[in-house]
Amino acid sequence: MSTLFLRTLREDPADAEVPSHRLLVRAGYIRRAGPGIYTWLPLGWRVLRNVERIIREEMDAIGAQEVHFPALLPREPYEATGRWTEYGDNLFRVKDRKQADYLLGPTHEEMFTLLVKDIVPSYKGLPLSLYQIQTKYRDEARPRAGLLRGREFVMKDSYSFDLTDAGLQASYDAHREAYVRIFDRLGLNYVIVAATSGAMGGSASEEFLADAAVGEDTYVRSPGGYAANVEAVTTVVPDPIPFDGLPEAHVEDTPDTPTIDTLVAHSNAAFPRDDRPWNGADTLKNVIVLLRHPDGTREPLAIGLPGDREVDIKRLEAQVSPAEVEAFDEAQFAKYPDVVKGYLGPGVLGTESKTGIRYLLDPRVVPGTRWITGANEKGRHVFDLVAGRDFTADGVVEAAEVRAGDPAPDGSGPLSLARGIEMGHIFQLGRKYAEALGLQVLDENGSLATVTMGSYGIGVSRAVAAVAENTCDDKGLAWPRELSPYDVHLVVAGKTDEIKNAAEEIATALQIAGHSVLLDDRNASVGVKFADAELIGVPTICVVGRGVASGVVEVRDRATGSKVEVPLVEVAEQLGAAIRRR
Repeated sequence: MSTLFLRTLREDPADAEVPSHRLLVRAGYIRRAGPGIYTWLPLGWRVLRNVERIIREEMDAIGAQEVHFPALLPREPYEATGRWTEYGDNLFRVKDRKQADYLLGPTHEEMFTLLVKDIVPSYKGLPLSLYQIQTKYRDEARPRAGLLRGREFVMKDSYSFDLTDAGLQASYDAHREAYVRIFDRLGLNYVIVAATSGAMGGSASEEFLADAAVGEDTYVRSPGGYAANVEAVTTVVPDPIPFDGLPEAHVEDTPDTPTIDTLVAHSNAAFPRDDRPWNGADTLKNVIVLLRHPDGTREPLAIGLPGDREVDIKRLEAQVSPAEVEAFDEAQFAKYPDVVKGYLGPGVLGTESKTGIRYLLDPRVVPGTRWITGANEKGRHVFDLVAGRDFTADGVVEAAEVRAGDPAPDGSGPLSLARGIEMGHIFQLGRKYAEALGLQVLDENGSLATVTMGSYGIGVSRAVAAVAENTCDDKGLAWPRELSPYDVHLVVAGKTDEIKNAAEEIATALQIAGHSVLLDDRNASVGVKFADAELIGVPTICVVGRGVASGVVEVRDRATGSKVEVPLVEVAEQLGAAIRRR
């Protein structure tokens, strides 16, 4: 450590928001180069390479073959699939000296597809799985949380190529099993959840989420085993209600009731029910947002949902992708005088209405349900407005927030919510990219057949942060042995030649046996060395100090904090045995 390119910090970096970011910087693993861009220092690079090694071993084990594409890519393939436009502002676009368009690759479906098209002429070259570990780029509007959400990141992406749908399923299953082995070896607490395909397209889609309170993904699970990203949860739709006998809709004065809470309070005071009090679920909230499409055009969209729920922007964006959701601000309201803020109702919504604003309903708003909703006049609401009788919409949308206690779509019990970090995502892409780029091969009959594809990603640099989040404590990092930058952290806790020589002998014996050693031979206090050892997080810490005089050293387990004294003559053998059991 006296010559290692390392500087540990006692204070948290000012821009760090989550534990992994704070500790990876403080322990000398990474340094910020710019917003969302990080330099890997020697310790961090060793951990990153260990993640890559595990991934390569498991990908190679299923017969996938590694290739490596450039990060700088031409525009034309992405233009052919529409993603040059669909990625919008998230794409880093550059021009060369001849003013030709290029991009920094965010993902490489197009390039893999064209490579296989160029090399594989017939079904005899299939099935085929190719992968790469490559630096990717996305122009995140708000990079945050260190390695968890950056503009430059390392990713493993692999692609399967098959002639039939059955072949795609087999390739998908093989990748899924490999991912389970990878994340088990990384030491992550993770869950596999159903997910949406989004702009990637395709059919089946699953995410591997690492449990973490700081995770940006919310997922649900039920006692019966259902698990899904919140964006993929579907609402249990109630049965329609017959219209017969339902009261007629009527407009009432409801002054100063622009919010659901004020509307419910006024309704209970002025129009009490006989059976129970009014509540937010009796009201129909109509929310307008603005969709910004990849080509820059903007479209208003109205969403009707029960008033006791909010619109979940991430769920909505999953439904309208590749469009992005923006606020419908005062300037927009000014363009639509018939849209009365706080008193908006279905009467002026829908593509056939006077506003022409597309109107989508929450699936719970089934025919026959009765609602209190805006009358499109300030200070007035409609009571007993019946869906399907008094109003209709242009369609339905899964945009309402999912709550703990909501029923699972498969009937397996009430949902609970948790947060996680997306570590991997696997897709059955199907033929979307093959058709766009003309990837066909000759089948057994000599006819051209379009290839079907799967796509499988892992966040490699993100894995470093996710494992750190899963395993750190209040003292610092605590790496699983397979990821640790070194096998043993050897602390020289004394200044005598006897202690220094004993430490050197242990280090040499371990290195000869093929184990990596971080030897803290610095001229620093024992307290500083212990603090750095706990901060850096190597799983086994060996303290060579005053016990040498009695023929013993202290071995500490970083994760558990347990300590044992080991005879000096046995320490190298015992440490080596512990490392081999990983």
